[in-house]
Amino acid sequence: MIQVFVTGGTFDKDYNYITGELFFKDTHLPAMFKRGRCTLDIDVKTLMMVDSMEMTDADREIIAHNCKRTTSRHILITHGTDRMVETAAFLANQHVADKTIVLTGAMIPYAFGTSSDGFFNLGSALAFAQTLPAGVYVAMNGRYFNWNAVRKNTATGFFEEINS
Repeated sequence: MIQVFVTGGTFDKDYNYITGELFFKDTHLPAMFKRGRCTLDIDVKTLMMVDSMEMTDADREIIAHNCKRTTSRHILITHGTDRMVETAAFLANQHVADKTIVLTGAMIPYAFGTSSDGFFNLGSALAFAQTLPAGVYVAMNGRYFNWNAVRKNTATGFFEEINS
């Protein structure tokens, strides 16, 4: 089984057509799995719905607690891209043994339709969660990165490998 933890981020934001603001309602993950015809054994649990710019260490403690608590060895976490690397580092320092933890997100909300990268990132992250050895990773744009060798390039909008 793959344990999926939802934490919010652009992935799950909706668009208010009147005010032009982005907001959280519910996670889009079940609809995405259905649309993608996913046949994997997946358990989706929403831990929080926050923009990663507002995520605190208390929020990260909740994520870590749930990662330790789940019996699944394969964990996927949807997360906002702005602070995804910080959360990955936090989880790596929690020493969650014998589990593969993959964080992914989107630069464009899934609710925006075909222009969103969320669907592609979700599929890639599911594959990485099943095949990578135990550890903490960030999966974006069809690539995976070790938690301590990645950054978000805010000029390009892509994640890139760095020397750890």
